[in-house]
Amino acid sequence: MARRNAQTRRGNFFHELRYRIGEYALRGLISLLGWVPYRLLVHSTTFCAWISFRLLWKYRTRMEENVAMALGDKMAIAADRKALVWQAWKNFARGVLETCAVMHLSKEAILSKIAIEGEEHLKQALAKGKGVLGLSAHLGAFTTIGPRVAAGGYPFSIVVKQPKDEHFARCLDELRARLGVGTISAKPRREAVRGILKGLRQNRVVLVIADEFKSGDVIVDFMGHSSPAPRGPATLALRTGAVTLPIFSIWRPDGSLGLLIGPEIVPVRLEALEESVAATTALFTRHLEGAIRRYPEQWNWLGLPRNRRIPRSEDKKSTAPTPGPTLAPDQVDDG
Repeated sequence: MARRNAQTRRGNFFHELRYRIGEYALRGLISLLGWVPYRLLVHSTTFCAWISFRLLWKYRTRMEENVAMALGDKMAIAADRKALVWQAWKNFARGVLETCAVMHLSKEAILSKIAIEGEEHLKQALAKGKGVLGLSAHLGAFTTIGPRVAAGGYPFSIVVKQPKDEHFARCLDELRARLGVGTISAKPRREAVRGILKGLRQNRVVLVIADEFKSGDVIVDFMGHSSPAPRGPATLALRTGAVTLPIFSIWRPDGSLGLLIGPEIVPVRLEALEESVAATTALFTRHLEGAIRRYPEQWNWLGLPRNRRIPRSEDKKSTAPTPGPTLAPDQVDDG
């Protein structure tokens, strides 16, 4: 018993230590941005990304395996897959830096720093008065979506999976609030649904990051394999009447950021609700996959289940129609 208690105390200590280091590192980075030249921080971020890339080899290996599984026909050479994973890792680190950087910017500066494409879709959707369900992924600098939309004067909330440490979670909530971004915790689910419904009734933009294909009761085809997907986004779209828009913050070829807002994704309505949810979930998945295939070096490649993929032969036939492109025709790879 004494040994077990000692292990528990040691585990709690390292748990607390990990989150405190993360919190102080984040606050320190935000503070440094006010004093240190931005270009120097970019180089420092790249160096830190390289160190973590070497140390966190399990994540790196898993990402390479997922790239091989999903893009094996286009990336048969291991060196190409490794290069893609490194680029994705570096882009994620740069995204964290960019999100911290906007903490020091005025709304006008944020608007000029992150160009927007497809804003007319957002205006048209909000004009209907039923709120907007933003559909996005861990793609590009996705954490800058909220600050950019909020800076444009649009009420915005995001559904997040909170860290286990309550103190660190409150820290992140406070930082988002400073940028005009509301937080809706994904758990407990009942409270999350209430928060989302409240936001939609207030005609807010509620963003859902929907590319975690690790669990769920709807089987979809994603990146060439059948995977489980959560039914939440499709159910909300079908029951609330909110307009669903694909929204991504993408690194452009010149290194700048662009917020891409695509046209409305109309849910699939069939006779039975369950069929509608399944078909709409498949539809949403196709739009996410289209964006990921266009920008593979900007996705985190960790959203696929491990050893839980369902063989195609066991997959049910999809009831969803083939959707149009998520964004403009020249912006999406139909895969």
